[in-house]
Amino acid sequence: MSHETVYAIASGKGGVGKTTTTVNLGTALALAGERVAIVDTDLGMANLAGFVSLTPDATTLHDVLAGDVSIEDATYRLADNIVAVPSGTDLDEYAETSPEGLREAVSELRSTYDFVFLDVGAGISHETVLPLGLADAVVVVSTPEPAAVQDSQKTVELTDRAGGDLAGLVVTRTHPDSDVSYEEIADRLGVPLLGTVPEDPTSRESVYAGTPLVVYDPDSPASDSYRRLAADLAGIEIPDQSADDADGSAVDATPDDAAVDATSEDAGDAAVDATPHADRSPDTSETEAAHDDVSSAITEAESDPS
Repeated sequence: MSHETVYAIASGKGGVGKTTTTVNLGTALALAGERVAIVDTDLGMANLAGFVSLTPDATTLHDVLAGDVSIEDATYRLADNIVAVPSGTDLDEYAETSPEGLREAVSELRSTYDFVFLDVGAGISHETVLPLGLADAVVVVSTPEPAAVQDSQKTVELTDRAGGDLAGLVVTRTHPDSDVSYEEIADRLGVPLLGTVPEDPTSRESVYAGTPLVVYDPDSPASDSYRRLAADLAGIEIPDQSADDADGSAVDATPDDAAVDATSEDAGDAAVDATPHADRSPDTSETEAAHDDVSSAITEAESDPS
């Protein structure tokens, strides 16, 4: 197994598929039996909580960084082997957060889970730079578009300034008939090319089905790319999974009796519930709280270019 277990998934530009990449990498590893935590570290413009209906008193990363609760109190079970820590959307709570507390939170998650993925906000701020230095390695996500590549250069520079290590580049929404050289893009950024993810029409379908793409359509070209990328990052083998194998997979979590049904406007009626997490081990019981399908929310956050 790779010695790197905490990855920051970052991009300079929004809408390039960063969050979609995060959830599919995490899900692919969870399906392979690895214990995974996904953390929404975009404190100001939360990618996750903005698409999740939480109860007014629901616990989020904001509460953790304000020093009010432990990280386990803000951890929500998505399915077998995978949990998420959503950030909040309340501006007053955001004002009370201390991003420096993220270091301790990540350290606790590192000791509990096999892999931790930090979904980093786009742009330049203290709270977006901090995760770049906390992670074992940073995965830069970009489309081939010149503006996205230019912004990715800023992410590379910020990672260096934060004292972080770069794992490499993932180029999303690629086309087989394109004359763009993805290796040249990586060379221009001065990082290795980790892989490419082709434009895939089933990606949007998976969003509205409330299911990560690697489960919704495991035979799709993009799913295959995500599995290969996850295997390379983790240093493990992830076998191809047919649609029959994926049917009924534990990634589509079933809520326990404490969970209350709620449907995200953006995810649609097909969304399923995620279950709040009371114990830091993925196999233990859950505390009471209600929120929408988190796996759908993560992919929905970046389904459209912006």
